[in-house]
Amino acid sequence: MAVLALQPPALLTPPLRRRVVAPVLENGDHLNTHEFLRRYEFAKEVRKAQLIEGIVHMPSPVRADDHAAPDGFIIFWLNYFAMLHPELAVYPNVTLLLDAENAVQPDSILCTAPRAGSHVYLNAKGYLCGSPELVCEITASTASVDIHEKLRAYRRNGIQEYLVWLTEEKKVLWFQLVDQAYVPKMPKAGKLSSTIFPGLVLDVKALLKMDRAKLVQGLVG
Repeated sequence: MAVLALQPPALLTPPLRRRVVAPVLENGDHLNTHEFLRRYEFAKEVRKAQLIEGIVHMPSPVRADDHAAPDGFIIFWLNYFAMLHPELAVYPNVTLLLDAENAVQPDSILCTAPRAGSHVYLNAKGYLCGSPELVCEITASTASVDIHEKLRAYRRNGIQEYLVWLTEEKKVLWFQLVDQAYVPKMPKAGKLSSTIFPGLVLDVKALLKMDRAKLVQGLVG
């Protein structure tokens, strides 16, 4: 009788395994929201990326005076108002899923607290979804994507109010959605006011001068 020679376990050929290829996220890619998030979550080295109208945008480094300081000032203003109104939530630099072609990361958001079935909610992964009431962006000039592609995406998705601070031009634009179009608010006595959130008043001169004390006075009367 023939005797079969068995290989020692260590010499057995291991099963073939499919190589996992890391998805790449690059500036200018044309993606949908699902694929964008898949690549973004895999790319741990990427600090900030957005999908705007189906195109990936990966911003350049942030300058202190033109963006970081103004960003902090707007967040301070919104947080102070939210402190007076605990039913509201402030989200700085959060990923907001708008639709199949837009997963944006606004500088700050003020909205009613997210809840299931509402116009703003958190999905299973904890991403903010829907249409928060107020979105704020800090930008350097009118050439920015913030007042072109992003504005169109916000308008189409029913963002009721959109505030843009043009830091190089020392100008603030605050839009309100009226009949599916963005209409700029007109200042009264140098102040702009929210329609959605009564009492949310922006003293434009105080903002441009970075005067926190005077900015707060506009919120408390």
